[in-house]
Amino acid sequence: MPSPHQHKTRHRSILLPLAVAVGLGAGMSSPGALAWQPAGEDLAYEVDGESFEGYLSKTEGEARGTVLIIHDWDGIDDYERKRADMIADMGYDAFAVDLYGEGNRPQETGAKKAETERLYKDRDRMQALTRAGAEFAREQDVAGPAVIMGYCFGGAVVLEAARNGIVDDVRGYASFHGGLATPEGQQWKDPEAPVLIAHGGADSMISMDDVASLSRELESVGATYEIEVYSGAPHAFTVFDTEAYQERADRKSWQAFADLLDEAF
Repeated sequence: MPSPHQHKTRHRSILLPLAVAVGLGAGMSSPGALAWQPAGEDLAYEVDGESFEGYLSKTEGEARGTVLIIHDWDGIDDYERKRADMIADMGYDAFAVDLYGEGNRPQETGAKKAETERLYKDRDRMQALTRAGAEFAREQDVAGPAVIMGYCFGGAVVLEAARNGIVDDVRGYASFHGGLATPEGQQWKDPEAPVLIAHGGADSMISMDDVASLSRELESVGATYEIEVYSGAPHAFTVFDTEAYQERADRKSWQAFADLLDEAF
């Protein structure tokens, strides 16, 4: 009988067009040749009496570092699990942090908006849960230094972490098609660790004006950053098996992320 912390059977098989580029899947000869199966495990943890459930995927042998993944607006699902496994295959430990709570994985658009708005309006909670997830990950004997990355809503949380230095020993930050606006009452200071922004040129939700504003803010504090814009890529261009997915932008942004990891560790 599997332990309660092992991956649940709710996952669906998803093909990996990016698999060859990142070396995922022994013997895979062409994109999408094999269906993904989880290699890590779901782990329950508590924050101030509330139950949460993240996903841990550890690399074989000694890890070069740890990557903390912040989920998009529907919470941790097989997308984040898959990315964590891909990162583990690259030689890093990976942990997907849960900001919604165990079992809270909204499916309807209205419910997804409600969960993100709850955290956008309570930045203290957003920061506390991000910090707690990082601390729990380190209790699992992962490598100490970390890079924080996130998708869509998770990308906005990554920048929240970068602006406010809420996690110790961070070597880099990466936002994929994430929210870029600085909230009222906050301002940037040099995050010291480099920041990577991967943005779709055809993103109808996050404008190029937002990209330019962020660039000016980061320049003003002397931050080390890179902003990559991929032509024709819509919002959520990295999400496999959706209409928004653009393999070219996914590959290029993943390579930029791999370069960030190489520099960080």
